Amino acid sequence: MDAPVIVAGAGPAGLMVAAELRLAGVDVTVIERLPGRTGESRGLGFTARTMEVFDQRGLLRRFGDIETSNQGHFGGIPVDFGVLEGAHQAAKTVPQSATEAILEQWATELGVDIRRGHELLSLHDDGDGVRIDVRGPDGEQTLRAAWVVGCDGGRSTVRKAAGFDFPGTAATMEMYLADLRGVELEPRMIGETVPGGMVMVGPLPGGITRIIVCERGTPPQRRAEPPAFAEVADAWKRLTGIDISDAEPVWVSAFGDATRQVTEYRRGRVLLSGDSAHIHLPAGGQGMNTSIQDSVNLGWKLAAVVRGTAPEALLDTYHDERHPVGQRLLMNTQAQGLLFLSGEEMQPLRDVLAELIRYEEVSRHLAAMVSGLEVRYDVGSGSHPLLGLRMPRLQLTRDGRATSSAELLHQGHGVLLDLADNPELRRRAAGWKDRIDIVTGTPEGAWSDGPLADTAAVLIRPDGYVAWAAPGSHHDLPMALERWFGPAR
Repeated sequence: MDAPVIVAGAGPAGLMVAAELRLAGVDVTVIERLPGRTGESRGLGFTARTMEVFDQRGLLRRFGDIETSNQGHFGGIPVDFGVLEGAHQAAKTVPQSATEAILEQWATELGVDIRRGHELLSLHDDGDGVRIDVRGPDGEQTLRAAWVVGCDGGRSTVRKAAGFDFPGTAATMEMYLADLRGVELEPRMIGETVPGGMVMVGPLPGGITRIIVCERGTPPQRRAEPPAFAEVADAWKRLTGIDISDAEPVWVSAFGDATRQVTEYRRGRVLLSGDSAHIHLPAGGQGMNTSIQDSVNLGWKLAAVVRGTAPEALLDTYHDERHPVGQRLLMNTQAQGLLFLSGEEMQPLRDVLAELIRYEEVSRHLAAMVSGLEVRYDVGSGSHPLLGLRMPRLQLTRDGRATSSAELLHQGHGVLLDLADNPELRRRAAGWKDRIDIVTGTPEGAWSDGPLADTAAVLIRPDGYVAWAAPGSHHDLPMALERWFGPAR
């Protein structure tokens, strides 16, 4: 094998899964068709759930001072995310290019082998491994890996070569996105309709203005290159009457409203993450965030299988847990597209939804949906309110030192958190101490008033989700440990 795992694609999904694998001690090679980062940033900021993911790996500090906000939208209708108590606020105005740069730096520090300018040509899974043919700066070569993860975008070569089914709907229209210098435009909220379409204007750091323009009736085009800025300026003038042709385009992109999802996230020794597995209309900045969360779910599971500490069946839970999340993503982005891309015929529905959003329960539901905070996995039955949910940030004292549940996850290990100083609990978990950190801690603050009330112990998976809690789980600790971390040593 040239590497236990080869990842195709050095975007956020590919870099995240590669770093997670290295964090678990697995060698990984990333191949990327482009010779360098593009600097383009379709995504801006990240959701509350991704803030939590970065926090649990100690990455937030690398972003410096992050501007956060509780303000969001659903289909262009404002939603107050402050109704989600105890959650991180969402990060605003962090360009995707900065997120990629930080993830690449982290992955490189961990020892990920990133090979840019290497294009995947073909792939063959023979059951014992995967052979891929690659064209690089020195010509074509064949590489072999035990596993391949496709993170190579919506037009994924890995997905096509491995024969994944990718059902859904084709694009019905084309939209433009452009970042501009040297132009002053009044801000316009996403979803602001004008006769003939929809436009948006938002200020970005560094004197840059972002615009999105959707002209109804514009058929989708299969482009090999980004559109010329003149096309964007012409569409903007038709819809708004404003001439922006003298602006300096930083970059220009076109996108559509195609909606597709693979029927399975794994075929044999090939797995998909991010846009390779699902494409959708950009709405609420969910695409990059869902992709990163796909990769965090996959990374520790694939690492355990590669290292031989867990059976291959653990990988089935990747599809079981993330495919429904992708379905919800496609559903809500389609709904949002109808709201902010349709004409005046949709205004009565917009008005009704705007009324409903004034009810806190409705706002909480929609905010949790688009921020990823509603995700709950099936980890077994029980009455504990945190089972299957992410572990909330808990401040505690360990060996006389202040720490937190997020800090305990920095190394990417599972964590058994003993909150009652129970030697018997720790003895029962000793057979898994090569895979989990067994931590005795004393919670700080009024933790007993929340979802951790009367909790004696919590088993946290490496991705931050609660797999077992006492009291309240209907299966015992060794059963939970074996399910998620393999047989005891």
